[in-house]
Parts: sequence; C-alpha cells; structure tokens
Amino acid sequence: MFNKKIYVAGHNGMVGSAIARRLRRGGYGNLITRSRAELDLLDQRAVRDFLKAEKPDFIFLAAAKVGGINANNSYRADFIYENLQIESNIIYGAFLAGVSDLCFLGSSCIYPRDCPQPIKEEYLLTGALEKTNEPYAIAKIAGIKLCESMNDQYKTRYFSVMPTNLYGVNDRYDLQNSHVLPALIRKAHEAKLRGDKELVVWGSGAPRREFLDADDLADACAFLMEKGVNNGLYNIGCGEDITIRELAETIMDIVGFKGDIIFDASKPDGTPRKLLDVSRINKLGWRYKISLREGIAKAYSDFVERFGGAY
Repeated sequence: MFNKKIYVAGHNGMVGSAIARRLRRGGYGNLITRSRAELDLLDQRAVRDFLKAEKPDFIFLAAAKVGGINANNSYRADFIYENLQIESNIIYGAFLAGVSDLCFLGSSCIYPRDCPQPIKEEYLLTGALEKTNEPYAIAKIAGIKLCESMNDQYKTRYFSVMPTNLYGVNDRYDLQNSHVLPALIRKAHEAKLRGDKELVVWGSGAPRREFLDADDLADACAFLMEKGVNNGLYNIGCGEDITIRELAETIMDIVGFKGDIIFDASKPDGTPRKLLDVSRINKLGWRYKISLREGIAKAYSDFVERFGGAY
C-alpha cells in the first residue's frame, strides 16, 4: 500500500498540503504533485496528457477555486466555470488514463440552505441552495454526480467527501476572498497591533457554523483510502457548531485583542446553520482529533510566522 503512486491535485493549497503532509507522515513516499505553473488544470489536453504519462494509482482531487462569502458572491461566473473545468478534466481524465481510484473533495455548501440539522448525506438535492454561493455549490454537486456516474457506467471506484468549514496551516487571509475564520484571525491581529477598540464582524453574529482543522480532514481522507472505500458520499466534520459571535470571541481571546465586537448587519449572514451529520464516517471508525481552540491557536501561529501581521 505504501508504494501507491498518489497524485495530490492542489498540493499547494491548505487542503492539498494537509493531505500531502498526512500521506508522507503515514509512510507514503511516492507522491505526485504539480504546481499551477507546471500544470494548468483548466487545460483539458494538458491534464489528460499528464495523467496518461504518470498513471497514478490514486488521486486526491483537492484543487479548486475557493473563497468566502464575498468572493463567491462577487465572482459567480469564475467559481462555477473554473471548478467545473478542473473537476471534469481530472475525473474524466483519470478514467481515460486507467486510474480506478479517486477521492473528490467537495464542500458542505452543496446542501440546501434550509436543511434539517444536522445535515445527512441523503439531503443532497432536496431543496434550494444558499444564493450567495450557489454557482460554487452547483459545480461541486456536478463533481459528485460525475463520480457517481463514472462508477455506474465504467465501474470506477470514485468517492466524494464533503468537509465542513475548514481552516488551518497554509490558509489564505485575504480579507476580500477568505473564509470567516481566517479573516477574523487577521482582523483581530491587525486590530491588536493598531490598538483598536472595536472589531467589526460581518452579519448579525447569530448564524451557527461547524469548523474543522484541515489536518483532521486530511486524516479522514487518508482513512477512507486505506479503508478501501470505493463509492458514495461522506460528510467530514466534528459534529459540533458554534455561533459566529462565539467564534469571534474565541479568536479575540487567542489573539489577545481586548476590544469590543461590532456586528455589521448590512452584510449577509449566509446560511442560518450548517452542521453536518458525521455518523457515516464515525461508524467506519474515524473521528476528529483537533479541538477548535487548539486548531485556531495553531492557525494563528502559522499566520504570524508567515506574515508577521503584514499580509
């Protein structure tokens, strides 16, 4: 098993780099990676030629165009087009190259906006999506269905994982495009450096969100590969959620910012609640290990080490 030739698509991103770290730590020494400069995943011919030449035994498809609520809502065409292209090129290209095993990484935003909580895998396509990230969600749903359809028609062994909101080492902290947790880490740190008395947070602070360290997601992906999972959809999360207000307060405490929180209700809240039912993967024997406070402290240390407060 440890001689498997594994291609990690998107290895420079937060999720892909976490998967690569987990695989190397687990003894997998035959990893294939390509930077964006080396391989443009939007180029169908280049992707097909690469996969035919390398013929990996397994693919982790972690490459994607990602961003927070502002990025998703502002660049709607880019998000649906680029994600459809990347996943189509790699999933169908894998089949053409004879790659029988693949893990596709989606997102919990694939589920309906007003889903029963916690969200079970079978709730997919049972209601309307959240408007702000609908194009991204549709692209991810298409990737899931492409994997399912390839398995049905061509007997491949492609499965999908749906992680909850992720954060961790190697995250992005661009305030215009990042997700809520890394954005709050940066905002709290910079507010502390400036000596501000207030921290402005988008929305009402009432929505509830579940957060998972990317290293835990990577561990879950490796676990499913090692289990020999060959189809289906698996939620990946911790099974616990908190309000955005509670998240902001926790981050402020870890960062050491002593000011007040001001909520900007003119900005969108997004989905009211998004908590995943993770019983399917729990029953296989996997559970998360990194607590939210521990993970945020690790992410904050990574932010300070990489940027020193100057992003």
